[in-house]
Amino acid sequence: MPKVYAIDGIVPVVDPTAFIHPTASLIGDVVVGAECYVGPGASLRGDMGRIVMKAGSNMQDNCIAHTFADCETVIGEDVTVGHGAVLHGCQVGRGVLVGMNAVIMDGAEIGDFAFVAALCFVPAGFKLPPRMIAAGSPAKIVREVRDDELAWKAQGDIDYRNIARRSHASLTVVEALTEPAADSMRIHVDGVPPLYVYRKARG
Repeated sequence: MPKVYAIDGIVPVVDPTAFIHPTASLIGDVVVGAECYVGPGASLRGDMGRIVMKAGSNMQDNCIAHTFADCETVIGEDVTVGHGAVLHGCQVGRGVLVGMNAVIMDGAEIGDFAFVAALCFVPAGFKLPPRMIAAGSPAKIVREVRDDELAWKAQGDIDYRNIARRSHASLTVVEALTEPAADSMRIHVDGVPPLYVYRKARG
């Protein structure tokens, strides 16, 4: 079972179709919507203000969501938050991609279908318009998100909804094998490839 904690009598809310990894932590004023995925080691800490994950979003391994007192962190529908990202007191619009190890600070607003590049530092109060890409430290707006990039992102959203379903159905704690079995299976799923491979395939 995931680590779910009440504080001041406030209990996290998780839609039954969402999947929260057993090593993730949810504390206090947290609301997780339908078909969300919260990965290993993630922390949604609603002990100062509310943390909201809307339907179809995913927070991958070791992500953090927190906020200052009486503020909110809101993650819109169909948002992907890549491994190790930190969201603090920010508003993230629908369909956004937050790259691995990005940091989005208090009062920042990320518009619908925008991309925040990996390792990007988005300072407090920064406004990223819809469907634009921010990169760098501090963040700068570099260009518009292309149609093929949005299509790739949408396929990734489907992959993570499927991971949530698969995890509900088959994720179990087991003892590791000491060596591969002669007929050992390899993991194989249909899913979107990395963006650079996706681009090559599309010509």
